[in-house]
Amino acid sequence: MTTPLLTDITIFVLALLVGFEVISKVPATLHTPLMSAANSIHGIILVGAMLIAASANNALGYVLAFIAAAFAAMNVVGGYVVTGRMLKMFRRRPTPVPAGPDGQVSPDGQARQVTSGGASS
Repeated sequence: MTTPLLTDITIFVLALLVGFEVISKVPATLHTPLMSAANSIHGIILVGAMLIAASANNALGYVLAFIAAAFAAMNVVGGYVVTGRMLKMFRRRPTPVPAGPDGQVSPDGQARQVTSGGASS
């Protein structure tokens, strides 16, 4: 085993341990926003897939570039979809308009007033 390989393996294992410790301390309420932000970072992988496609000189390189680009794009879009759904949870719901005495609501959302059929004096 060479020294550079041992150094790379040591850094990888330490990064795994630190990453596990950091993620395990995140409360559940912050997990979704952090994950959606982390998924949007996969745009870097999309750039890497384009670099692979630009330097590919055989069919296998093109296939790998396409697969990497497809997965990275799905991850980026999924991150934004999750963020959008999460933000919808915090929107205020419109207050329901109480119906008028006859139980009907006008098209503009206001309760209609029912007038008696008699003439006013």
